[in-house]
Amino acid sequence: MDQTLDLTSTAGKTKEVAMGKARKRKKISGADLAFRICNGIFMICFVIITLYPVLNTLAVSLNDGTDALRGGIYLWPRVFTWKNYETVLSKDNLVTGAVVTVARTLIGTVLALVTNAILAFIVSRKNFMFAKQVSLFWVITMYVNGGLIPTFLLFKSLGLTNSFAVYVIPGMLSAFNMLVIRTYMRGIPDSLEESAQLDGAGYTTIFLKIISPLCKPVYATVALFVAVGQWNSWFDAMLYNRMASQYTTLQYELMKLLSSVSNQSSSAEAMKNAGEGSVTPTSVRAAATIITMLPIICIYPFLQKYFVTGLTLGGVKE
Repeated sequence: MDQTLDLTSTAGKTKEVAMGKARKRKKISGADLAFRICNGIFMICFVIITLYPVLNTLAVSLNDGTDALRGGIYLWPRVFTWKNYETVLSKDNLVTGAVVTVARTLIGTVLALVTNAILAFIVSRKNFMFAKQVSLFWVITMYVNGGLIPTFLLFKSLGLTNSFAVYVIPGMLSAFNMLVIRTYMRGIPDSLEESAQLDGAGYTTIFLKIISPLCKPVYATVALFVAVGQWNSWFDAMLYNRMASQYTTLQYELMKLLSSVSNQSSSAEAMKNAGEGSVTPTSVRAAATIITMLPIICIYPFLQKYFVTGLTLGGVKE
């Protein structure tokens, strides 16, 4: 009797598996097939449109400058040379600028993330009496500022000019980053905080051990925003540390290099360097662009999943 039941059960399972395979092999309708084909073509075109400018810039940066002026370079260099990168990397103070840029990116990102997260945590608490007023105050700063000259005079009176501090202290608080983190924190269930308070946890413990671990996606998003801004910034170096070469940045040095190369005649430069690989403003600009964006391209894949989650969940308010 038991054997008969086992055989019946086995036959039933085999039939279910066969039916499942038959459903998988079910013919795709014409509408679904057309959608898949169109979607695939669209995504391929989107990838090509996205990658082509980067690959074209890379090809120009690896091509002889004079030959690049003829045009016709798309995805592969026609006359391969390292002259453009040698010109960029041989720039004075480039190493110093790179060290300062890396330092300001790391320190500035950490400080900005910590301060914005603490402020967002305070404003996101429902029992905080002045939550609306503080939020409104920070929103106003997004649309109104003192202007360039008053800001320069303020930084000078505070002793921030000709110093490394001008790179990290003014950017420690950002209204936009604070509001993004605050919106994400408000989406966390209040029951978690209430349970922790019943167990005797204070706000510091709640922030460090409950809220912050759940905010990793939005933290990564804000960190990427701040890091890209710090890495690409050069105007503050020109404005506040122009006379202090020890605090120069990589972007500022590359900007000066592009300006000096652009002021030269392309034809004269080509004649001068004929036979040994020539550089032009176009080729040097391409090499500087690749050097500038390479670190961000290397970092972004590791933060991509947090970046997407932080943008989607942080912007949804139920």
